[in-house]
Amino acid sequence: MKSIEVVARTVEEAIAEALRELQVERDDVEVTVLEEGNKGFLGILGSKQAKVRVEKKVPEYEVKLEKALEFLGELFGHMGLNPAITGQADEESVNLRIQGDDLGILIGRRGQTLDSLQYITSLAVNRQGGDWMRINLDIGDYRAKREETLRSLAQRAAMKVESSGRRVALDAMSAAERRIVHQELQNFGGVITQSEGQDPYRRVIILPE
Repeated sequence: MKSIEVVARTVEEAIAEALRELQVERDDVEVTVLEEGNKGFLGILGSKQAKVRVEKKVPEYEVKLEKALEFLGELFGHMGLNPAITGQADEESVNLRIQGDDLGILIGRRGQTLDSLQYITSLAVNRQGGDWMRINLDIGDYRAKREETLRSLAQRAAMKVESSGRRVALDAMSAAERRIVHQELQNFGGVITQSEGQDPYRRVIILPE
């Protein structure tokens, strides 16, 4: 957190000068008054200037990103793993990427272990207060490849429904994966999609329109 100390005739003048130097707004900083200052006798004798420390606030998403990286580093350390962990964050989400060799154990069947890892990371990061922030976790581009596979699967199944006139039930999927299928086929003419069943066995059904 970058901070500066400024001396001026009054606290408000010192704060204003600090804001100019830091090129930030008042809401973006934390102010500590080190010395109140006073005008002295007749505004001349015994006068004392004010002194403040002004610190730029670290955006909450950067704090959560650091917490996520720290949490995963400690978790993998306990597991005897040492993958490369990188991340980026903005006001909407924290995006984490894990790379390394032999990380299939962290992905699991159809990404179930990865989903669980993402969930517990989200709990660890968000339980300490502040606005709830979405955590996105990927390992070796698994999610991007899985999404491509799901979109291709959805297209093939839709064409089968269109040609046969009969419904097709896909395998059980997570809510995120079902959403990908629904989105992929929302503009596919001649078919409609719906979800049936209860998690973890809930699946997408593709039917003739």
